[in-house]
Amino acid sequence: MDLGGLTDAMASKNYDIIADICDNLMLQVAAEGLSFENDWPYAIHLLGHIYVGDTNSARFLWKTMPVVAKENQAEVVAVWSIGQKLWTKDYGGVYEAVRAFNWTSQLQPFVTAFSESYTKKMFQLLLAAYSTISVQDTSLFLGMNEGDATKYVLNEGWSLDSASQMFSVKKQSVVAEQKLDASKLQRLTEYVFHLEH
Repeated sequence: MDLGGLTDAMASKNYDIIADICDNLMLQVAAEGLSFENDWPYAIHLLGHIYVGDTNSARFLWKTMPVVAKENQAEVVAVWSIGQKLWTKDYGGVYEAVRAFNWTSQLQPFVTAFSESYTKKMFQLLLAAYSTISVQDTSLFLGMNEGDATKYVLNEGWSLDSASQMFSVKKQSVVAEQKLDASKLQRLTEYVFHLEH
């Protein structure tokens, strides 16, 4: 079993493609009739699905995973704990699951990248859903203590009412890209040509 592509993707921190690489390798190994129960990188594979937000595939992988892997690989169980929190929309619990395990040096950068990406997604969720939100709720959604959460959102232009401990959410301005329609360009060209002649 050649895990070179997976190793390269992990080394280059190209985490978006990890799940696809693992899925394809698993299919290839299965098609060749080889066994991979003991040395399959289940934790990486599972986190790959979680990283791209594919909790359905993560659940399927967990259900089809050999019992031996679930019982003997604590890191696999720790990754699954993150998946469970995502599945139940326990936003604060996701961060707790990330911090609750002492990750191996191989998986630590991947878990860190997931956590950072998740924080950015949660911030975008707050932007879309709230015009005001408490400091406490903000810290829960961002997985930070109240001081760090306050610094984070103030840097994003939010304002804090110290008396009520409520943030006023600063909506980001949306810059709409103007797309050039080929048919409109053709009509404009014909019109200008007509004017010139």
